[in-house]
Amino acid sequence: MKDMMGHAGMAATVVRYLRSVGATTTAAAPSPATAPPRPALRAVREDERAPLDPAEFRSVLGHFASGVTIITAPGEPGPAGFACQSFASLSLDPPLVTFMVARTSTTWPRIARAGVFCVNVLGAGQGDLCRGFAVSGADKFAGVPYGAAPVTGSPRLADVPAWIDCTVQAVHTGGDHLIVVGRVEALGTDPAAAENGPLLFHRGAFGHFRP
Repeated sequence: MKDMMGHAGMAATVVRYLRSVGATTTAAAPSPATAPPRPALRAVREDERAPLDPAEFRSVLGHFASGVTIITAPGEPGPAGFACQSFASLSLDPPLVTFMVARTSTTWPRIARAGVFCVNVLGAGQGDLCRGFAVSGADKFAGVPYGAAPVTGSPRLADVPAWIDCTVQAVHTGGDHLIVVGRVEALGTDPAAAENGPLLFHRGAFGHFRP
């Protein structure tokens, strides 16, 4: 019961945030007496924009190789999920992780309403699974086996090398993206799935690590 109340309170916090940026929600916001402080939001002014070509920005930053994850959450009428490479560990004490999501994402509001999520770390050979979750408007979970993460009930995809079960701790603005901080409630690995190494993304293509 304590866990469920924590999830409900966190979901309400995220819903309140979404309303502040104009997103549509269906959950009720908490009373002002229990509302935590919210960071001020504003748009980026023209004089704050760096004189950079977007294509060059993507090209240069693409030289940084990253792992690939699928962020999932429970919901109605079905679970939500999207492919995400902008994931990182953030803190050991307390245990926190973070991921970034575009403010235009249609999946994020569903995850925000849940107030919880599971990070599914993909392994080499799971590029097709990633592509399936990178599309918009399709049934991303069709034919994808998964179970429930132990604390939040978020979809834990089968045969992934590692998973991290989280509640939403905070959401911050970062330009055209949101920075989501999650508190780790449970985590684990699948040694057999991890034997082939991680799925990597580099300069617009998938690859894998060779020790």
